[in-house]
Amino acid sequence: QVRLVESGGKLVQTGDSLRLSCAASGPSSGRLIMGWFRQTPGKEREFVNAISASGSSTSYADSVKGRFTISRDNAKNTVYLQMNSLKPEDTAVYYCAAHWGEHFPPDEYDYWGQGTQVTVSL
Repeated sequence: QVRLVESGGKLVQTGDSLRLSCAASGPSSGRLIMGWFRQTPGKEREFVNAISASGSSTSYADSVKGRFTISRDNAKNTVYLQMNSLKPEDTAVYYCAAHWGEHFPPDEYDYWGQGTQVTVSL
């Protein structure tokens, strides 16, 4: 069983930067495809970005390209989401997700974290 724990969410101002972390535990965590999603009340969960198990491939939603960066440190079983130039519309609960498989980016994920709140004020 894989467990994902996000951290780093907080209240920031427009234009600020913030880094989220997702620590994965469980067997072969370093072989998982990892992704970040976000969700606001009343809306469907939105894909943010994903990274392959090796870190050699990444995928981004158009809304965050050029501002957000996903990375991973397999030695620490941790994935990071670096968010720059934050906007109020980035306000959401951010979820970390993991998937076993080869196809990238995956169509579905097998494990989810509990989420961390990011709030961007004007």
